[in-house]
Amino acid sequence: MKVYFDNAATTPLDEDVLTAMMPYLKEHFGNPSTQYSYGRDTRAAIEEARKEIAQLINAQASEVIFTSGATESNNMVIKGAVNYLGVERIITSPIEHHCVEYSVDFCRDHLQVETAFVKIDDKGNIDFDDLETLLQSSSKKTLVSLMHANNEIGTLLDAERVGALCKKYNALFHSDTVQTFAHFPIDVQKMNVDFISGAAHKFHGPKGIGFLYMRKQHKLQAYIHGGGQERGFRAGTENVYGIVGMAAAAKKAYDNLENDKAYILGLKNYFIQQLQANFQDIDFNGNIDENSLFTVLNVSFPPSDKAALLLFMLDIDGICCSGGSACGSGASAGSHVISALAKDENRVSIRFSFSKHNTKEEVDYVISKIKEKL
Repeated sequence: MKVYFDNAATTPLDEDVLTAMMPYLKEHFGNPSTQYSYGRDTRAAIEEARKEIAQLINAQASEVIFTSGATESNNMVIKGAVNYLGVERIITSPIEHHCVEYSVDFCRDHLQVETAFVKIDDKGNIDFDDLETLLQSSSKKTLVSLMHANNEIGTLLDAERVGALCKKYNALFHSDTVQTFAHFPIDVQKMNVDFISGAAHKFHGPKGIGFLYMRKQHKLQAYIHGGGQERGFRAGTENVYGIVGMAAAAKKAYDNLENDKAYILGLKNYFIQQLQANFQDIDFNGNIDENSLFTVLNVSFPPSDKAALLLFMLDIDGICCSGGSACGSGASAGSHVISALAKDENRVSIRFSFSKHNTKEEVDYVISKIKEKL
């Protein structure tokens, strides 16, 4: 039996999404920058997709820029805010995705930007009193960059509360919404957020396509130079079929949001119950209540020689899960997120992440295999 429990890393492409993409892989192949009918057709598809994404987040179409994915979007925001919006200080957390963490490091090391890290608790929740203290402590133009939900432990951020604080202290607010867009309602107006990012492959869309929401009052300049594509903000011939696929995947996700959420949350809670019933000393990293992603469960197993090899042994049995972020899977170092939670470093942490395609039978199979190993 093959079980895919690593949907926070990427999701399988939805068949309806592939169907929507196929015409733009075949007959609608024109370059959208050309003026004849082939180009006009693909240009129209791009702009329709832009409108759909904008409507889903309560933004204007002109505020949505298509990129290669959230890593590019996050780099564009963080470095662009420093280079073009006068940001001299960045407040972030110690558990951000590496594309945010390393971009902030770059700005500190090469652009002489001051950085500060908001305190977090042992579940990854930020300390709002500390955030307000940090915002109060300097008159420098500040960017706050905090992810909407952590990709490794699933802890959700109260983004509206962060947005209100940023507005109070005249700071810019950027949030990586890779794990929440198409899984939770997102309203950029209610959030008071200036920038968000998303990636299609996290919600059953194609890889290599994402978007950046950029509030019109805070326009960046081009991060990639060349032609005038994406209203001059991102040069390069557009990934037309990817853009169409992302919009189709997002629309389907939001059309089925409540049903999918209820189903996936049921699987997650069933997995929690089975773990607690079958194993002693099981713990969980991050929140597992309503303040967490319903798609992600990070399980902490007690230390043992067998537990240390558990991820490898599950792979042999056809079970796909993760020891942390897939983007860091080639690194030998442990998870910076788990380390920041000040947990027992001898325990073994494994992330299981679910989608609408998973079943209780798969949960039972995984539980049985873990019992065999431990």
